[in-house]
Amino acid sequence: MDINGYVAAAHANAVSKGWWDEERSFGEIIALIHSEASEALEDYRAGKQPTEVWYERVTPMGMTAIVDSRLYEHDKPCGIPSELADIVIRVFDAAGRYGIDLEQAIAEKMAYNATRPQRHGGKVL
Repeated sequence: MDINGYVAAAHANAVSKGWWDEERSFGEIIALIHSEASEALEDYRAGKQPTEVWYERVTPMGMTAIVDSRLYEHDKPCGIPSELADIVIRVFDAAGRYGIDLEQAIAEKMAYNATRPQRHGGKVL
């Protein structure tokens, strides 16, 4: 699937799950993207490594168990990779909502970034 295919799929899923039953402001959409980045940072601050993945499983008794591998479709992936995926999925959903050709925007921005000088802007971080 190409990037715009993922955009369409992410937005269609969000619509089907009721996330667009009421209109969201652009600020709310950006805040939700930011919240996923904050969740990745919190995992890192808790000592998780950027490649570390684990799963949450709801047991038949309704309790949540942490497991190392995904055995069931409903096991929830957790960790920094999952949070980074959530960021991208939210960006895809936003692009779908606003009709943005994200594939074109990425290609254009990457081409521009390739022309920029080394560590442009002189910022430390």
